[in-house]
Amino acid sequence: MNGKGDTRGKRGFSAIILAAGKGKRMKSDLAKVLHPLCGLPMLAYPVAAARAAGAEKIVVVIGHQAGRIREEFQDQGLIFAEQQEQLGTGHAVLQAAETFRDHDGTVVILCGDVPLIRPETVMSLYDRHRSEGAAVTVLTTIPGNPAGYGRVVKTDGGRVVKIVEEKDAAPEEKRIREINTGIYCVESRFLFPAVAGLGNRNVQREYYLTDIIEIACNNGLRASSSLAPDPVEVMGINTAGELERAGRRMAARKSR
Repeated sequence: MNGKGDTRGKRGFSAIILAAGKGKRMKSDLAKVLHPLCGLPMLAYPVAAARAAGAEKIVVVIGHQAGRIREEFQDQGLIFAEQQEQLGTGHAVLQAAETFRDHDGTVVILCGDVPLIRPETVMSLYDRHRSEGAAVTVLTTIPGNPAGYGRVVKTDGGRVVKIVEEKDAAPEEKRIREINTGIYCVESRFLFPAVAGLGNRNVQREYYLTDIIEIACNNGLRASSSLAPDPVEVMGINTAGELERAGRRMAARKSR
């Protein structure tokens, strides 16, 4: 790789950051992505990571306390799309479709509650996606305990064929240790028709973004994966305890 400026210049992607959830397990009325982490709202970190990785346009999908989030981030050059009903991650991405109506390019999908994600990881995901010629690439990781997470199902040759949520997983699928982080790199011309056609025949009755992997494979398109070696970096924050843990990691990172 050449210098940083040169590297960024070669990446032309947009970002969607999913930030619509209430976060009931935080046991707080404050929207989850507004919870403070080292002095900044949690959402500020994936926004900064997307920008530092070279995102040309950043769309944030908001829902719970949408007005408050808009106010907090009003001067940051973000585009907001609103998810009125919480019908799943696939439905959340669909709310950004109008913004990308005339767009033909690569979209990185990040999560507003994954604040430890680093720009380098976003760049690595994008580079893997491009080198594989994939329609969709999922960022995965292998935690010590995969219980509760969606499993990444692959062929013997390592090709991704689907992601199955634990509640919908068969016993042999639950033994898979590689999990979905909820972070993706997708070609827009595939992404929005795919999420528009999602079904909700699952335990949660939600429109899962994960299903676009299987849609790609069924249409003869390549689905790929990129492994994040540090599970903590890509962990979602769901509880006050996890937020505290992320704060310690962030503080240690800043002190280096």
